[in-house]
Amino acid sequence: MMTGKPAVVLLSGGLDSATVLAIARADGYTPYALSFRYGQRHSVELDAASRVADALGAAKHVVADIDLRVFGGSALTSDIAVPHHERVEELAADIPVTYVPARNTIFLSFALAWAETLESSDVFIGVNALDYSGYPDCRPEYVRAYEQMANLATKAGVEGRQHLRIHTPLIELTKAQIIQRGLTLGVDYSLTHSCYDPDPAGRACGTCDSCLLRRRGFAEVGLQDPALIPAPGLAG
Repeated sequence: MMTGKPAVVLLSGGLDSATVLAIARADGYTPYALSFRYGQRHSVELDAASRVADALGAAKHVVADIDLRVFGGSALTSDIAVPHHERVEELAADIPVTYVPARNTIFLSFALAWAETLESSDVFIGVNALDYSGYPDCRPEYVRAYEQMANLATKAGVEGRQHLRIHTPLIELTKAQIIQRGLTLGVDYSLTHSCYDPDPAGRACGTCDSCLLRRRGFAEVGLQDPALIPAPGLAG
């Protein structure tokens, strides 16, 4: 039975968020995992989030339904093609079309609401400012600003019962360092899914921004990304 302080952990089902869930648990928190069905291109990542939450012992896993397709503006929520490349070096410096407008702000607002009902002051998010796609809502200055705002936003905060801290344990780590940390904590990365554009069977494409960064991270620790290892009986 978990006895640590409750913490909300944003869980996409990807490599980073799975690692963060393991870190929260290792740091003595009782993790409450929060995922979103937000109108993304596929549900494969939500299946992965469920597997990860079970495997890493989340006290509860909630999937919140919102529909960002009504706004569009992203390759993940509208009919914009997901870019594909052969090498990480081909990734552009500009913010890519896979950026979902204000997504982390929206997700953190849901996490803040759940944290207040759980009487928790801790939210974990797997943002990263090194091996990432350049999204503005993954930067340290963004997280600091949101945390400051959040502490003015709730009844619990005004009454002094909550002083929210947004934990970003991966923010200064490379993808390889994230993988190494997760492996020491027993994360099974074969359960995770990070691809922006999986095939109809749910298999990772290997060439979108997310797959390339993930693949390089595994290569740097001397491993093959388990998401790109064909299942028995499948070719390619």
